[in-house]
Amino acid sequence: MTQKKFITIYETLRKDIIESRISYGAQLPSEHELVESYQASRETVRKALNLLVREGMIQKIRGKGSIVIYQGVTEFPFADLTSFREVQRGLGLQHDTEVKMIESITAGDVPRVKEALNISMNTVLCHVVRTRKIDDRVKIIDEDYLIEEIVPNVTAEIATNSLYQYIEETLGLEISYSNKSITFEPFGEMEYEVFGEINPAYTATVRGIVHLKDTTIFQYNISKHLATEFKFNDFSRRHKL
Repeated sequence: MTQKKFITIYETLRKDIIESRISYGAQLPSEHELVESYQASRETVRKALNLLVREGMIQKIRGKGSIVIYQGVTEFPFADLTSFREVQRGLGLQHDTEVKMIESITAGDVPRVKEALNISMNTVLCHVVRTRKIDDRVKIIDEDYLIEEIVPNVTAEIATNSLYQYIEETLGLEISYSNKSITFEPFGEMEYEVFGEINPAYTATVRGIVHLKDTTIFQYNISKHLATEFKFNDFSRRHKL
């Protein structure tokens, strides 16, 4: 089945906006111009534009047409369980991961993680710290604690490429779901070192406990985003009681 034309128009315009070929504050071509350009009906073009409005990419203004309001914030699907690599591929962005630390520790060294994973003090963990760059600028600090008995032999190469790809494709495990929380926290020494002087000096910090399909907990993740560039996307429907 061929992809519906309004999806093609939407994806093309979205990529142009994300990659700054159409910049913040710029006006999209008029509906008439888009109809001509894509050889599509006006209804098809409007469906594509409505999707962009729904995602917060553009705003329709009477008398001015469709204006780009996307400002290049870090998009991460808080409600989904998705790796950074998968997210950036989906957005079509150039990204780079650098492993800052990889070491074996025991759970007793990190009481909060021990409690979250519900493990003994002597359980061996693989501790990985990575930075995520987009357009040569660090956007995210990822800190992972993995139970080594479940996820053994993690190397810097694996961590640079994709932990989830290694877990699923090499180890043959099925990652299923996670419980996440988000808090806004002031910079510590590591954040100043990695992000630099930012005002306000706060991170949007997402903590997640990740489970396999059989409900086994194997990972505790701390993902620190610049608070000024963090965008939380979710969908809520009202249910009357």
